[in-house]
Amino acid sequence: MSKLIKELHPEVIRRTAARCRERGIVLPTFAQLRNPELIPPALVRKLDGVGLWDVNPANLFRITWKNDVETGRYGAVNFIEMPPALTGVKARVIGLVGKYFPTGAHKVGAAFGCLVPRLVSGEFDPEKHKAAWPSTGNYCRGGAFDCALLDCTAIAILPEQMSRERFEWLRQIGAEVIATPGCESNVKEIYDKCWELRRDPANIIFNQFDEFGNPIFHYNVTGPAIEEVFASLGGNPRAAVFVSATGSAGTLAAGDYLKQLHPALKVVATEALQCPTLLLNGFGDHRIEGIGDKHIPWVHNVRNTDAVASIDDEDCMRILRLFNEPAGQKHLASLGVTSRELESLPLLGISCICNLLAAIKAARYFELTEQDVIFTVFTDSTELYRSRLKELRRERGAYRVADAIADFAGPLAHQGVDHFKELTYPERKAIHNLKYYTWVEQQGKTSEELNAQWDPEFWRGMFEGEVAYFDELIGAFNDLAGWPR
Repeated sequence: MSKLIKELHPEVIRRTAARCRERGIVLPTFAQLRNPELIPPALVRKLDGVGLWDVNPANLFRITWKNDVETGRYGAVNFIEMPPALTGVKARVIGLVGKYFPTGAHKVGAAFGCLVPRLVSGEFDPEKHKAAWPSTGNYCRGGAFDCALLDCTAIAILPEQMSRERFEWLRQIGAEVIATPGCESNVKEIYDKCWELRRDPANIIFNQFDEFGNPIFHYNVTGPAIEEVFASLGGNPRAAVFVSATGSAGTLAAGDYLKQLHPALKVVATEALQCPTLLLNGFGDHRIEGIGDKHIPWVHNVRNTDAVASIDDEDCMRILRLFNEPAGQKHLASLGVTSRELESLPLLGISCICNLLAAIKAARYFELTEQDVIFTVFTDSTELYRSRLKELRRERGAYRVADAIADFAGPLAHQGVDHFKELTYPERKAIHNLKYYTWVEQQGKTSEELNAQWDPEFWRGMFEGEVAYFDELIGAFNDLAGWPR
């Protein structure tokens, strides 16, 4: 019995399947996104000539870490290893690359995980419903993209201070855009707008902060991708740490998957120092877009989080310039960073830089060695933050070698273990209990539901039990649409 899909709506399913048939829409299973070798060859051939960002139903099958940008089909997991000349630590730091997803960010996977189960169960009817995507950036982009592929209406809700690129792209793809007051840490304002939208039953809210389809995607697709990279490493490596910015906490579920295979692995959640909710029960505004939202997401398995790292947003903005300005790249080259490694640095957007700095903190705190591997996720790229670079140039002037020397020496070479906390059992429970004030008092959850989340079996059942049912429904839906398996 599914905990998430309570009822099937056969008539809606039938009409939606016919609609997908008319539009040439085939839905991938989670198993296929995890392992594209399971995708029928005829569907793989449909990718030929389709651009990664094209609004084409074939791109549903590119919601995977294994897109080969050269062939347009599939290959190994996309990842980069950060050079020791840059990190300054002995441990290997490896990040999966999100740029090679449709929309240029991995959040399109979380959006798929939330939308498709409701689509194939008939709970979401694309003929009469609109899909509302509350977000601090990339999630609503992913939702709008998925909706465009599925030919249904998207409502993107995000703070007005997010980067200009996000708003321009959302309008181009045809989403209805609602800008709420504040910056990336102003999530309550987004929730307030959702309550307004709920007054119209045509609006279905896909809230990444409480939709379990979000972490289910990362547990079943991102986690195995990391494990595949780990298995490919030479020598005798040790999976030591998984680092992820909190945001909606969906990506942290990849750490839950890895812990099943590597029980000694530490899961480190990172956030902005200017909004230290996990570290200090704190609050505030910051510039690391997409993370740190003054609350604990409902889908965060806090009991499985071993440590918290808070990163100064100023460090991230300085490293953004260091990695992308010519003077910065020139200085890094003088330190031994190779030309190929320099070319990969723009693959890191602002929150990715936050993840990198948290990985450095973790390496130093746990005194990791050459045998240890730290995994993280580089969720998007600098391509989504070009306007931020222009703003920094206007505010601070041209970027010089002297700036690069200072920015490397500070945020990178001297990134210390300050604002880093290894969590005790009571501290984890205290963070978990913070969910009460957002979710029970404000968002309609119950204290019984909250207490149930402290049981590890709750999460095992959610992450491992539900996905099999999702794939069963997707297969039946495709059969009804008349697509061969």
